[in-house]
Amino acid sequence: MTPTELKPAKKVHVLEAFIKAKCPRCRRGDIYSTPTYSFGGQKMHERCSHCGLHYEREPGYWYVAMFVSYAFNVAEMVTFAVGLHILTGSNSPWVYVGVLLGVIFILSPFNYRYSRVALLYWLTPGLNYEPWRAEDKFKVAPPEEKQD
Repeated sequence: MTPTELKPAKKVHVLEAFIKAKCPRCRRGDIYSTPTYSFGGQKMHERCSHCGLHYEREPGYWYVAMFVSYAFNVAEMVTFAVGLHILTGSNSPWVYVGVLLGVIFILSPFNYRYSRVALLYWLTPGLNYEPWRAEDKFKVAPPEEKQD
């Protein structure tokens, strides 16, 4: 197949790409190599398999994702605490502590993954969607392995 026969890539909506944890620049390559909930942990690719974007923009880049994860946790705790109060009307702090600790534990893999994805998508200056990179003719060859 010649490059002229290649079809242009379908434009992927930002929310669809965010939910599927795709590369923010081309929205084709995967950011993670493992699912959200797995016993093996969450492993990120170093680079986008399609456009070659290096995900860790600078040393210590992922520390900012901790603040995003903290914001997710606060929003989830407030939401669940209000919902719990509406559903049960309980005044016992132990009910709230137990439920909220359970929610934090269950949602921690989600928060870990999507705090990094949100950081890449919306909080990184200069990193924008470039639809032309999604086309097959702009696919980057995989990096060569180092010879010892």
